[in-house]
Amino acid sequence: MSSRRDYYRDPNAPKANSLVPGASVLVTDSASRILMQRRGDSGNWSLPGGVMEIGETLEQCAVRETKEETGLDIEITGLLGIYTDPDHVIEYGDGEVRQEFAVTYLGRVVGGEVSVSSESTEVRFVGVDELADLPVHPTVRLRVAHFEDGRAAPYLG
Repeated sequence: MSSRRDYYRDPNAPKANSLVPGASVLVTDSASRILMQRRGDSGNWSLPGGVMEIGETLEQCAVRETKEETGLDIEITGLLGIYTDPDHVIEYGDGEVRQEFAVTYLGRVVGGEVSVSSESTEVRFVGVDELADLPVHPTVRLRVAHFEDGRAAPYLG
């Protein structure tokens, strides 16, 4: 796995040279805890997700990535928002600097068993109150805040 570094509202961030559509899913359990994975490349806790592949829809990408990263089968239940902030760039070890472009869905578990993937060091459902003490990127915290707000319409930004 390549290394990555997230920059957010950092005037010293490198300039983006790539834009790749991606999807993530905010999955909750019956106790309203959020499915999170601890990323192996950054150490941050994050929602499951990844980049879209040719031949699939973005929704299929979200379902596939969640299965690959967490072991859980999910179904999409809604749209939390579209996140395209040019002030959030991700620098990879191979020289790619990607501008954020992620659609975040809402979802629920329909099968599978929680498991760690090659991309994560831990996977579990986390209470919102626990997130304050965990390393979580500000853009993921924004998504969680939008979820907690119970927004009537998806976030567009």
